[in-house]
Amino acid sequence: MLKLTKIEGYSFQILTCIASRDSSLLHTAKELAEQTKLPLPTVSKILKMLTQSNILISFQGSRGGYSLTKPAEKISVADIVAAFEGPLALTDCCSEGGCERNCRIAPNWRKLNIALERWLRSMTLADMAEENALPSLDLKQS
Repeated sequence: MLKLTKIEGYSFQILTCIASRDSSLLHTAKELAEQTKLPLPTVSKILKMLTQSNILISFQGSRGGYSLTKPAEKISVADIVAAFEGPLALTDCCSEGGCERNCRIAPNWRKLNIALERWLRSMTLADMAEENALPSLDLKQS
């Protein structure tokens, strides 16, 4: 099953918490842990990972905290997933190196991978922060 890890799911909770507030404010790990009801060590770990992935920027000092590196409308769901998983690859044949088998269905997996990545890129952190903002996925062939 294709499924986000708990850490990835928690990262969306933290990021939507940040995105739904004034973008000029800095957010501390403690504040975010309280607002999301997640353990502080988990929040701190996620904030570090998101900072290393250039989704967040951290400011040190007594008035320090975290903020988004760019507006929530410019951060895609794909960017956030890639911060933890790397580039999207549903199967080995979709990964950067590809697979060794070169089977009949490899082109179909690549098409699915491209469609999923395109859809995840079209959804932004701003969309995620807004309740019921995501459009339905249209699976009909045109």
